[in-house]
Amino acid sequence: MDNLKDAARAAKQRLKNNFWDECKRNLDAGADEARKNGLNEIKVKSTLKGRVEKQINGEKYDEFYLKVKALLDSEGEVSDAIGRLTDREYYDKLSYEDKQRYTLTLSSKYLQALEKYRKEKALGL
Repeated sequence: MDNLKDAARAAKQRLKNNFWDECKRNLDAGADEARKNGLNEIKVKSTLKGRVEKQINGEKYDEFYLKVKALLDSEGEVSDAIGRLTDREYYDKLSYEDKQRYTLTLSSKYLQALEKYRKEKALGL
């Protein structure tokens, strides 16, 4: 019950602080800026909407994405990215099957982070 009350309290606070008006202004400004720079307006709006959702839900960039972003910023796309992102101490303790599962999971997360990174770079964020 407390979570519902907290969510309602946060929603009421957003209304009082004109959060939604500010979001609308930012969305319109972003769309105008995209139009001027020749970017896809819909992609920019989608990205801005995603940021608002994350702000409301309290989500932040996860640690893994920040690692991937730092790697891509410093060295670009490298062929051994999965190896560089592997937690060796944890990996060495796993059985063969668990190592395979860990590598596949890490690869999937890397591809998602890479797509997010490319999207942000394309939009100039």
